[in-house]
Amino acid sequence: MPDLLQLAADLAHDLCDEAALRRVYSTGPAETSLAKVADHVHPLYRPYIEASPFAVLATLGPQGLDTSPRGDGPGFVRVADEHTLLLPDRRGNQRIDSLRNLVHDPRMALLFLVPGVGEALRVNGTARISAAPALCAALAVDGKPPASVLVISVRSVYFQCARAIKRSALWDAASRLPAGSLPTPGEILACLSRDGIDGRAYDAELQARQAATLY
Repeated sequence: MPDLLQLAADLAHDLCDEAALRRVYSTGPAETSLAKVADHVHPLYRPYIEASPFAVLATLGPQGLDTSPRGDGPGFVRVADEHTLLLPDRRGNQRIDSLRNLVHDPRMALLFLVPGVGEALRVNGTARISAAPALCAALAVDGKPPASVLVISVRSVYFQCARAIKRSALWDAASRLPAGSLPTPGEILACLSRDGIDGRAYDAELQARQAATLY
């Protein structure tokens, strides 16, 4: 097998500007790749958002880029109107990486996935962070309001074709890894903390702790 790191070190073929990119991607985008873009939540795109239980939030800040998984019941991201989405910030690890980024730079993007559906939905826009009590209360689950809500101004919405999902076999049951195939969170924490954290205890308590603190 070739040394991939050595092959990647060949800088002579790096594509460093748009002209270089177009020499490789010479055909340009197909008409369908441009026609699908809307500047609002089109009625045909709204059902994707309302059916999605999972999205990836991308933000940019002084420390660089960040992507954060967001998930809840289908439709957890609310469509307030065709130009506005509401994303509740549910209980998490308190790192607030995404929120700290948005304080510095409001630009953001969302990638929505719907189980069993090959197409993903991409939303680009800007967001502000609201802790308005009435808004948070309106988005409560089991009587527990989110700490804050992202009020997203939509700039563009379009679907991503299914090739990536098909190549990855993401929704195929046969592609699921057996339990125990990967290092556990406790094993990772124990290693990186040099046993400052009891990894076995962390893993033993993890499922119950998460179930009790989802909201």
